[in-house]
Amino acid sequence: MQVLVVEDKRSLAGHLGRALENEGHAVTLAYDGDEALRLGRTNVYDVMLLDVMLPRVDGFTVIRKLRETPLRTHTIMVSARDSMHDVVHGLDAGADDYITKPFALDVLLAKVRAAERRAPARAPQALEFEDMVLRPHQFELQRGARVTSLTRTECALLEVLMRRARAVVPHAVLIEAGWSSDADVSFDSLYVFIRGLRSKIAHPGEPELLHTVRGVGYSLRSGAC
Repeated sequence: MQVLVVEDKRSLAGHLGRALENEGHAVTLAYDGDEALRLGRTNVYDVMLLDVMLPRVDGFTVIRKLRETPLRTHTIMVSARDSMHDVVHGLDAGADDYITKPFALDVLLAKVRAAERRAPARAPQALEFEDMVLRPHQFELQRGARVTSLTRTECALLEVLMRRARAVVPHAVLIEAGWSSDADVSFDSLYVFIRGLRSKIAHPGEPELLHTVRGVGYSLRSGAC
């Protein structure tokens, strides 16, 4: 895979780059937010490892600006900022995953492998439910005349919900679809993505389609659960 590592500490960036190259990936290094924006807008990467505390432009701003473009790079934020507020901020900005420093290199490499396994699994056909159409190959959701872009993780979650429409999809099944079974993902992270999906599926005044089944999971259906 093509991997972009954005890390201002050059020794750490070099260490990560060598580890990823040893796994067979092609690696590009960037050391500040401006460079990350330039590379992210002009090149195609499968995965981006993005530090938060960067010179010139911080990581939160980088991912938010890149998500305003057609970019669908799987992004893992890597940061010493480990508060729940920072994690939620990163995921809401458009990251697919968030890992805090210090971290085990094996864990980070496992997350990259998980992204690689999921990448070719996107179904090309559109999925439909009620007045909603999901085009997984374009990471695009259409409801009525409104078209909304999705991140890779949002798309993966919505795809499994649509394939099991009207059934209750357990938390564990959604986490497996969005992150894989070997990823360390909390229910809080899943909740953040479900909340984001809700805001994209239903705007104010539109019928809700994505419902919570407390203690179990989520269900895509008309009317309340």
